[in-house]
Amino acid sequence: MARYKVDINGVNTANLKVLTNAEMRELFKQIKEGNEEARNELINGNLKLVLSMVQRFNGRHDNMDDLFQIGCVGLIKAIDNFDVNMDVKFSTYAVPMILGEIRRYLRDNQSLRISRHLKDLSYQIVREKEDYYSKNYKEASTSYLANKLGVKEKDIIDAIDSMQQTISIFEPVYSDNGDNLYIMDQITDNKDEVNDLLNSMALKKGLKNLNDKELYVIEKRFYEGKTQVEIAEEMNVSQAQISRLEKSALEELKKHF
Repeated sequence: MARYKVDINGVNTANLKVLTNAEMRELFKQIKEGNEEARNELINGNLKLVLSMVQRFNGRHDNMDDLFQIGCVGLIKAIDNFDVNMDVKFSTYAVPMILGEIRRYLRDNQSLRISRHLKDLSYQIVREKEDYYSKNYKEASTSYLANKLGVKEKDIIDAIDSMQQTISIFEPVYSDNGDNLYIMDQITDNKDEVNDLLNSMALKKGLKNLNDKELYVIEKRFYEGKTQVEIAEEMNVSQAQISRLEKSALEELKKHF
């Protein structure tokens, strides 16, 4: 794919307009009023965002048109579900949804094409990580692996990502005298980026609705780990009052989830 001029699905993305934050806010306002043209304009004004996400998979998939279309599905979902009252930029909200759609498509269709170089590199990474952990009892950093193997950090990330997405967890990636190391031994905890983002935004919105005392109690209880008795002493009130403040605060927060 070319860097500046890219034709996908018959669309020359170099000619696409990039919307400002002010323009997007106005379009979201019009969408809320039922303006379908505003929705289309908002979609077209964010196609370059989709393109930037799709380019991450360049060279690892045969049909970039497919990925672009799937990315657009994620973009449309983001537009339809975005709340302009949330304290977050639209692009911050949309990116994990676009990537989530693309990754689900790749996973479900098993359509990644892994180069021999990436596959070999992924095997080397597994060996190096095992060796590093056995000596240091902690995970090797991306920068360490890149330096050790003489490649760029991006190559390390791409190799690990491609291995996790396409290889069976029961496939051996290294064997030493019959002692096999399987992908399942290297599996990490993949977080749901979209849900994490939505939960974070819901929490921020809920916290804004708490009064000063409720917010203070929540911060002390759940961010600093203090007991109700300790907080009561700090505020010079009874433990029962702290309990009531905590209960009312949690009930308010639950409304946003």
